[in-house]
Parts: sequence; structure tokens; C-alpha cells
Amino acid sequence: MTHSKRRLDLALIFGTAAVILLPWYRIEGGFFGLGWLSSFPSDPSTAPGILEIFSFGRWWLAIAVGLFLLGGVARFIENPMRRGTLMAWAGALGFLFLALQGLAITSSGWTWTIGEKLFGALADGQPAMGAGAITLGIVFVLLFSFGLAERGIMKGDAFVVSAITLLIVLVAIFVFYPVGSMFVGAFQSFDGSFNPDGFITNIQDPSLWSLSCLTGGDRCGLAWRTLWLAIMTASGSTLLGLCFALVATRTQFPFKKGLRLLTILPIITPPFVVGLALTLLFGRAGVVTEAFASLFGTEPGRWLYGLTGIWIAQVLSFTPISFLVLIGVVEGVSPSMEEASQTLRANRWRTFWRVSLPLMKPGLANAFLIGFIESMADFGNPMVLGGSHGVLSTEIFFSVVGAQNDPSRAAVLAMVLLVFTLSAFLAQRLWLQGKSFATVTGKGDSGAHIALPRGLSIAVHALVIPWMIFTIVVYVMIVFGGFVRTWGLDNTLTVEHYVKAFSIGLRDDGGIAWTGVAWNSFWTTMEIALISAPLTAAVGLLTAYLIVRQKFVGRGLFEFALMMSFAIPGTVIGISYIMAFNLPPLEMTGTALILVACFVFRNMPVGVRGGVAAMSQLDKSLDEASLTLRADSLRTIRKVILPLLRPAINAALVYSFVRAITSISAVIFLVSAQYNMSTAYIVGLVENGEYGVAIAYSSALIVVMIAVIAGFQLLVGERRLRRVNRVATHTSASASASLAQEKTA
Repeated sequence: MTHSKRRLDLALIFGTAAVILLPWYRIEGGFFGLGWLSSFPSDPSTAPGILEIFSFGRWWLAIAVGLFLLGGVARFIENPMRRGTLMAWAGALGFLFLALQGLAITSSGWTWTIGEKLFGALADGQPAMGAGAITLGIVFVLLFSFGLAERGIMKGDAFVVSAITLLIVLVAIFVFYPVGSMFVGAFQSFDGSFNPDGFITNIQDPSLWSLSCLTGGDRCGLAWRTLWLAIMTASGSTLLGLCFALVATRTQFPFKKGLRLLTILPIITPPFVVGLALTLLFGRAGVVTEAFASLFGTEPGRWLYGLTGIWIAQVLSFTPISFLVLIGVVEGVSPSMEEASQTLRANRWRTFWRVSLPLMKPGLANAFLIGFIESMADFGNPMVLGGSHGVLSTEIFFSVVGAQNDPSRAAVLAMVLLVFTLSAFLAQRLWLQGKSFATVTGKGDSGAHIALPRGLSIAVHALVIPWMIFTIVVYVMIVFGGFVRTWGLDNTLTVEHYVKAFSIGLRDDGGIAWTGVAWNSFWTTMEIALISAPLTAAVGLLTAYLIVRQKFVGRGLFEFALMMSFAIPGTVIGISYIMAFNLPPLEMTGTALILVACFVFRNMPVGVRGGVAAMSQLDKSLDEASLTLRADSLRTIRKVILPLLRPAINAALVYSFVRAITSISAVIFLVSAQYNMSTAYIVGLVENGEYGVAIAYSSALIVVMIAVIAGFQLLVGERRLRRVNRVATHTSASASASLAQEKTA
């Protein structure tokens, strides 16, 4: 039996199981709970596809089963080209029909009036797709991929073709379909009918576009306020990140290790915590506010609650990310170019301004873009510090869960937010397009970077040192705030907040009882994060392998489409997931699956970029040698590529794990009573005024994240490129012998 027929046999086995052994539609109690087995297969809610057709009158499913059988006929065709053609057509038409019938027929019948006109009214609709329908959909994708491989696409490598096809399908389902549903939702009324009135009313709302602040009015519109805040945050975080990078690489600053530690802390800090710490310092009952009030006899002010406070919190939160982006770029500027400039009698300031800084443009553009998008999507800091100065992200939230209950308004606001971020994304690409910033070549470059001009050195130190002190004070407040009874009113030291959050008792049967109020969300968060982190790393690195190592039509468009999910703010992802997956054909709201999918496809671009950067350093001859020895692509990845990508794997795991715990902008829309993530739980604590418990919970999360990150490092291990000092005692003798042989030669 050939490999192609063995693959086809496995696909047909899974497809047959999907039709006759698995419940076709979604199980309300959950598929893996296995409660559906008691009524399987006689109940229409748990019946397999074959019985749904013949026993419960859902005749349209017969077309999907017929296309699957058509793919099975290919098993008996000996000509590979004809077999591949039949498989590809059966797979493509089967998947397309499965998607269309899921969109066209919901629980109440036809979604589109054209369906009722062509086929008549339906006596009964259908629920969302379940295990059987989804499994058959995957089989159709595999049939299509195997058929293309049979026809010689990608040199007949079925693994590569299947990986590309599956990634395109997954990105279409979990990125473009939700965003498209959001756009459609902006033009729909509550009953789902087309109604552009809501879109026209909301897009023309004066509170969104007002420019009265320029003519002496109270404040600008919501959109301009958010845009201005994002520009200021991106500028501030990029400037500070550059200063941090220059101090860490171009000066003799004595506390560089401490500087790097301070840049990591905000990344693993849950949202709201920085805002809460600023409130403890500068709020009406804050330490600094009360000190100034008693010292100067003034009334405590509320200046922190508004755009100023949000801006301070966002710059404090996003500067470390800018630093991590920029430090590699600053180090990558070739010293030989700076030396050449000085040889041509340019002073240090002119060299920095005309040579070094222009070569940092890609890093500066990326840092600005990240700060801009993060500010646009930020929900936690505006929630705590915004006061009456709302931004788009918080207004979207209140449009969905508040008294307004206006999904159309939420969709319109999300569209405005998406237009802003995509415009910044495209502007960055256009600015850098066609320009070369390469400074690292194959030639040796052992020179030293020039020292910063004296004035610039003083300026960056003047920014960095106070900011370091300010960050330290903020984190001292974070720790201290969890150990006082009521901040600003009763500063008695206590551990009651930690006891309330994480107390442990014993049950009557002798087992452990997790009695703390935070345990439920804590275990849920750990479960979701530990599931999504490996999936994110796997999808990201597989995508990077396809982009770097494979050549196929539309590769550039494929890469751009994948990176688009990075440019979509988490707030937009959250609201679009609610609109797309709250109804058939894929109903996932309230489940763990929607949270995992959100984290995987929201964080995947980071894994892609890290994998592309790491894989670009690996010579392609390594892959070719493995393929020459008759290893297929899957074995080559497992045995050759992955061991050399351990740094990228670790980075993808750490980033996706941390983001799964600290993300709030998308999660706030997707959590449920059963699956309540830690960040959403902290929101509830803050809204109820339980600041002590919120800070205690956040502090515990920081400790857990540090421990898990260390565990990832131990699990993945380090990359070994050479044997180091295997015969240390004979090093000198070996070197002398080699030198003697060279002289003799």
C-alpha cells in the first residue's frame, strides 16, 4: 500500500466515524462530559449525521455525506492525477457546502430568504455544529490537501500542503470570520434583518467625532480622544524605551541588571495593578496627595482620573515592551559605520543623529506601532483611571454589558478602533518599504560602539533614573497595598487579603478544600493558559517554517494575513468573537474553547515573528540533508529544526502564557461563570472596592508566572550548537598540534 492511499484510508476512517459514531450537533453539556451517551443515538440532539438525515428529516446533510462518499471513491482509482483531482474537488466542495449550510440554516430555520424561496420553508432548523460536523469538516480539508499533493503541488509533500491549508482555514475562521461578523452586525437589527439605521446613527454621533475642545469646549469626541491618547502613549513609551536601550548598551550605567529586571516586571503584571498603584499614590486618598494637602493646606485633587492618569499608567506599562524591541536594534547598529563617520571628521552628535539613529528606524517604527495598538486596546488602565473620560475600549464594553445593550453601537465603535490600528499598521509598512537597514553582514565586525554625546548621555540618564525610581515606588506600593487593611483609611498591617483569596481547608472526608475566593478563577486561568501556550507556540512556529522554508503562490499575502491579527486590538477581537460565535454554525460562547482560540490566534503573530527570525539563521542545507536521507518534512521538523529552535520555542511559550494570564481587553467579553479568568475576576474586585484582595491576587499571579517561566526554560532547555570543552585538559596540546600541521603544510 502506498503512503498516499494510507493517508486517504485514515481520512476515510475518521470521516466515517464523524457520520455514524459522533453526535452531529453541539452538545449543551459538553462533548467531553460524555453525558450525551445516555441518549445516543435516539435523541435528535445527540444523533449522528446519518440518523439526522433519515430519522429526523435534515435532508440537506445528505449532500455533505454524498460529497464525502465521492472522496471515498478516489480510493479505488489507480491513476494518481485522477485520484488527486477527485479528492481535491470532493474536499473543496464538501467543506464549502458544510460552511454554507451551517450559515444558511440556524435553529429557527433559513437565515437567508433566498433559501426559503428556492427550497421552501423548513419544519425545523438545526443547532450549532458539533463533534461530527467539525470532524467531517477537517476530513474535507485533508481530502483537499491530499488531492493537491497527489497532483504534485509542493513537490507532493502532503504534510506541507495540509499545514498551509489548515492554517488558512483556521485563520479564516478565527480571525477574518469574526471581524466580518462584526461588520455585518453593525448593519443588523436585533432580529438579524438588514437595518443600516443603527450604523448611520452611531457613526454620526457627535460624542464620537466632536472637536469642540479646539474651540473652547469641554472635551473632544471619543474617537479623537482615544487617537490622541494612543499617539501620546506610543511616543512616550518609544522615547523611554529608546533611552533605556541606550543606557543599557551605550553607557557605563552601574545597575544594568536591575534595569533589565525592571523592564520585565510590568510585562508580567496583571492589568489594573499599575492603575491601582497609581491610585494608592496619587488618588484623593493617596500617599503623595495627602502629603501635599497637609504640607500646603490644599484640597486633594482628582487630576489623576482622566487622560493624564491613563497616559502615565500606559507609558509605565508599555515602555518595557518598547525596550525589548529596541535593545536588539540598538545593539545591531554596526560599530564600523560609526567609526567610518568619525573617520570622516563627524563628531559624536552628528554620527548619532545622521548614522546611528536612522539605522534604528525599523525598531522605532515597531515600538511605536506596538505602543499605539496596545494603548488603543488597553482596557484595564482606562477602567480604573478614566473617570468620566472614557475611551473606545471602555465604551465598547459598556455598549455590550451596560444598560445600553446596543451591539450595533459596539460594532461601530470597534470598526473605528480597527480603522485606526490598521491605518497605523499600513503606515508603518509603507514608511519602511523599499528601504534597507542591514548592518550585520558575513564580514567580521569586532569594533566598539561610540559613546553617546555628553549632552545626550545626560538627557537619557535624566529620564531613565527618575523613571526607574518611580517604577520601584509603584511596585513597592503594589506589594504594600496587599498587606494593609484599608488603604488610606486603616493602614494596619494584615494578611487577611491573602487569607481571603487563597485560604485552604479540609473537607469532612479528609481532602483539601480550596476555600479562598480566588481559587476558582486561579485554576481556570492556569488551565486555559497552559493549554493555549503550547498551541500558540506550535501554530506560530509551524507558520514560520512554512514562510521561511517553503515557496508557494501567495506566500507574501499569507504572511500579511497572519500578521493582521496582531494589528487587530484585543477589544475588537473580543466583541467580534461574541458576535460570531454566539450563534450557529459555531457556538462557543461560555466555553473554554473560545478562550483558547482567542489566545492562540491573538498571540500567534509573536511566535511567527520569533520563529522567522530564528529560522532565518539556520542554513537550508540542514533541511536538504535530512530530505536527501529520505526523511519527510514532518520528521525533518521534529529531528532537525525544532532542536535548533529552542530559544524561539521558549520565547513563544513564555509570551503566550503570560499574555493568557494578563490579557483583559478581549477576555472581559468572553468569560463566563464557569470559566472566569483571573483578569476578569480582578475587574469585579476593583468594581466592588476590594483593592486589597485584588492586589494580593495580582501579586500571587506574578510569583506564579515567574515560577512557570523558569519551568518552561528547564523543560525546553538550551540550544547546543557545538561540543564545548569536551577534552578540556588537552586543549592546548590539540591547538599546538593543529598549528604545527598548518605550518608543515
